[in-house]
Amino acid sequence: MFLQSLFAAYFRGNLVRQILIGLVLGIAFGLFLPQAAQNSAIIGTFFTGALKAVAPVLVFVLIVSAIAQHQSGTKVHIKPILFLYILGTFAAALVAVLASFAFPTTLTLTESQVTQNAPAGIAQVLRTLFLNLIDNPVNAILSANYIGILSWAILLGLGLRHANDGTKSVLSDAAQAVTNVVRWVIRLAPFGIFSLVAATIATTGLGELRAYGQLVLVLVGSMLVVALVLNPLIVFLKIRRNPYPLVIRCLVESGVTAFFTRSSAANVPVNLLLCKKLGLHEDTYSVSIPLGATINMAGAAITISVLTLAAVHTLNIPVDLPTALLLSILATIGACGASGVPGGSLLLIPMACSLFGISNDVAAQVITVGFIISVVQDSCETALNSSTDVLFTAAADLAASEQQADSRKAVV
Repeated sequence: MFLQSLFAAYFRGNLVRQILIGLVLGIAFGLFLPQAAQNSAIIGTFFTGALKAVAPVLVFVLIVSAIAQHQSGTKVHIKPILFLYILGTFAAALVAVLASFAFPTTLTLTESQVTQNAPAGIAQVLRTLFLNLIDNPVNAILSANYIGILSWAILLGLGLRHANDGTKSVLSDAAQAVTNVVRWVIRLAPFGIFSLVAATIATTGLGELRAYGQLVLVLVGSMLVVALVLNPLIVFLKIRRNPYPLVIRCLVESGVTAFFTRSSAANVPVNLLLCKKLGLHEDTYSVSIPLGATINMAGAAITISVLTLAAVHTLNIPVDLPTALLLSILATIGACGASGVPGGSLLLIPMACSLFGISNDVAAQVITVGFIISVVQDSCETALNSSTDVLFTAAADLAASEQQADSRKAVV
């Protein structure tokens, strides 16, 4: 009876507050009991793995159900969201380029090996994106290929538009069942974050970051400028009112979880739940959120730009304004092809470095530097990427709703 009451009290509690408590306890545990903290990493691995496992199924079922039951005349607002995604990513790349010139950073490059296969160029990135559209649907779900999941879910949803009410009811029930599973997984977040933080503090500490302090500051500073200045400005221009309540809520309820899971894909269920709490249209966010986890990559554009220009400064390569602008465009397109998993953006650095004639051997060393600072870089990057998915979806949805309300008033 006592345990039942304890569980009930936990599930009724404020999730954000519980996550913050887990964060503080995780830091203390990692500092004072490092050995035990490393052994506790299995809890964080379980939490992150559960999110990654349920996210593809959730996205597929939600999109099929939403499109199949879509009523004619119901508005969805994907086009303005896509515009905000691309605009935000490109503007973030520009911020990173400006910051890199304002605070030029150099690296200590040494011999190193990187085993991952990095894209050879922008053509390969675009080719991969195109091929992902026609991936086998089962394989797309198994490999969390959200472009493939989106394409198949949209096609199946359209094919089921004229299905009978019984079929649509089954789809709706399936979507609700998977959503309930997601809620249960998300309630594990305080324990997962406690474990992830404790293991990270115990294993890495902050020693390795001191050697690259300025690089970390340029990266994180650029991301903060985008999150707290640039994104609010874009949202204000869209909704014409104070954007900060929405910005802060997205950062707290989406960004905090994404910071520790370090995966946009794993944070998709969290974002879908937040969109529902914000009262957004399910037909819209069930598509825009998984799409954002794939192509809305402001943080990735910053990482690609800053680390590439750090290599440029190290090698004393002159950069003119047109080339810097071209880098921003290249980083934007490349970021859209970045994987929604930890470290995905780092593997696109050789592509950007090739713009300046930097060899793959040197670019591989830059990637290694990225992995050294990834405990901060990748966490901040993912928090920015994922929270912006909800932010721009909400901004477009709110703007469209206000336009519809104004139109009704004008008619009256």
